[in-house]
Amino acid sequence: MQANWPPNARIILHIDMDAFYAAVEELDQPEYRGKPLVVGADPKGGHGRGVVSTANYPARKFGIHSAMPISQAYKRCPHAIFVRGRYARYSEISTQVMDILKSFSPIIQQISIDEAFLDATGATNLYGPPQYIARKIKDAIRSQTGLTGSVGVAANKFIAKVASDLEKPDGLTVCLPGSEQTFLAPLPIRKLWGVGEKTAEKLNKLGMKTIGDIANVEQGHLMHMFGKWGLHLWQLSRGIDSRAVEQFTTRKSISEETTFEEDVMDYAFVEKTLFRIADRLSRSMQRKNLKGRTVTLKLRWQGFETHTRSKTLNEYVNDAETLRSIAVRQFRAMSREGRRVRLVGIGVSQLNTVGGEQLSLFGHQQSPQNEKLESLLSELKAKFGDAVITRAALMESKIRKPGSSKNEDSKN
Repeated sequence: MQANWPPNARIILHIDMDAFYAAVEELDQPEYRGKPLVVGADPKGGHGRGVVSTANYPARKFGIHSAMPISQAYKRCPHAIFVRGRYARYSEISTQVMDILKSFSPIIQQISIDEAFLDATGATNLYGPPQYIARKIKDAIRSQTGLTGSVGVAANKFIAKVASDLEKPDGLTVCLPGSEQTFLAPLPIRKLWGVGEKTAEKLNKLGMKTIGDIANVEQGHLMHMFGKWGLHLWQLSRGIDSRAVEQFTTRKSISEETTFEEDVMDYAFVEKTLFRIADRLSRSMQRKNLKGRTVTLKLRWQGFETHTRSKTLNEYVNDAETLRSIAVRQFRAMSREGRRVRLVGIGVSQLNTVGGEQLSLFGHQQSPQNEKLESLLSELKAKFGDAVITRAALMESKIRKPGSSKNEDSKN
């Protein structure tokens, strides 16, 4: 197979750990192995309010998947083992895995806690043909962590990522340079990056069921139907992807959210929850030395209908007051019509580090007094805990409001 790999072609690997969170739980609790296991929120006998983080392969046989409401997962498999996530532990194992990958090539792009791209173009002299490199990586991960990962090998990132998903778990799939279009043709269109359920439905109605069907459509026709997105689809369907493996990437967004125990119609209580979320998010951003320009309110109504509203500022911010005021204004501008709220959250994107930001010339800047206050609040809470001090607006009444919230923080 090595003889068929052109000498000047890139060698890109995509490594994706298998059911990572669940696999770590099985590693630490061997009695879980072979049984359906779901990592996520507490199902509370089918009345839980959160979602599934991941499920092991026995649980997936019941149709359970990540992002599924935990209540639905419980109904599909009530005898499954349900555990809350231990993200510090997952991060620890992730660091081990990424260190293993770095030992094979310094050109690595981690894209989530359990997956990464590796450019191994210059590693063949040390480790042999591409498929040998992939096997050695898989063996190293297994021997050093006790876990398995699936690997895709190709000449570009898109094909490598598609390949890593085809033979899970513990898979290894190689797509030789020059065979990309043939490799992709029989696969369903949902395998294309960015094609969600609605786009897939639209393409299906147009008679396109596989990636090969899209590749056979004229480029101009797709652009007429979908604009620039049509060109993107056409290129991916033909295996065209020139992106490099980026060794250093910046975080694109950060967010916090709360799922209510019961759907809430008390909009004043929702706004008070936004106060708390803004406070948490502000402190998290300050700890990570982050500021951002785009603030987004996320709102999920009863029945899972979800809406977002965003506002982009001229300056970079991370103070709780700005985050709170924007989110509340966005919430008040929404058409609510007496509907109950299931989840609310705030996200910040277009991030920049505090040290590298460009101050706006005319935009509103946080006052020195407010900045000192924010810093002091963060220091006190970091040292003594959240309960030691809080804003007056966040003080709870003695009578607990119905639908009080349980925090389930989400960071992108």
